[in-house]
Amino acid sequence: MRLVPDAAEQPAAPAAPRRLGAVELVPGRVRAAVLSMAGRVLDRAEASYDAATATPADIDGALAGVAGVFAAQEVQGIGVAAAGLVDPLTGLILEVNDVPALHGYPVTERLGTLTGAGVHLEHRARLQVLGDRWFGAGRGRRTFASVSTGEVLGVGVLYDGEVMAPPGGRSGAHMTVSASGERCTCGNRGCWKTLATTGWLRARARAAGLGESMSLAELVRGGDTAGQVVEEYAHNLALGLVNVQQLFAPGLFILHGEAREGGERFRTVVEERLRDAVAFAGAEQPRVLVGTAAVDDVALLGGAGLVLSHL
Repeated sequence: MRLVPDAAEQPAAPAAPRRLGAVELVPGRVRAAVLSMAGRVLDRAEASYDAATATPADIDGALAGVAGVFAAQEVQGIGVAAAGLVDPLTGLILEVNDVPALHGYPVTERLGTLTGAGVHLEHRARLQVLGDRWFGAGRGRRTFASVSTGEVLGVGVLYDGEVMAPPGGRSGAHMTVSASGERCTCGNRGCWKTLATTGWLRARARAAGLGESMSLAELVRGGDTAGQVVEEYAHNLALGLVNVQQLFAPGLFILHGEAREGGERFRTVVEERLRDAVAFAGAEQPRVLVGTAAVDDVALLGGAGLVLSHL
């Protein structure tokens, strides 16, 4: 009696589920995640480095520190969402003003060596808006804006189904919003990032006598002076977004990052300022939504979407 079936009769082993890899590389931090094909984060890792003093070897070490998350998964590829100016064709990060070690850094080569996977690179703002389009609050819309806030500032715009930025393009952080403003890390004066990032918020809180390193969440819970700083921060964020409203009238602005800590008053101030900037009758009245997830993964979702586009 034959107890073991022939090989031809053996049931086929179930195929391993397909997975997507994503990495977010910004000044001072690297995050990595394994995602399902539907955009659900299954596993994640994070590493930090000193943006001002890091060497390329330190960046290598940070990437190695997160690459292990892909070891037990057969990812279809890895999409990298990077700050600064990038070259998707060569896989190089060309320039990041706040991180000299990233100038000319071959991130796709390094990650490919660490993981054995195919790696694709794009600018963070471009991928963020695609993350919202495929997996987030922008689903079903052909025009909207997705906004990064915090240490990293930027906006990605989807207009009639197309991302309004060249591949590897800019985030808008260096658009001039104050002709006589502070000197930026890029060398120009009055860039949006000089007024609407965490660095400005901390300096403004310190100047107002509110203490060192206060977060937006702490300021929101403070008294009248703290509330004035929060409202000023919201107006500064709106300065750059008003330019986007004037150019593209996106109708929907989705705020990610630090703005999640600002509460309803912060959201309302930004929305009211945008509505004041509506340039023509009949235009869609701008709405502002704030990401509510405990961990804001929109850039990682965009990285996963980048892999999907290459499959």
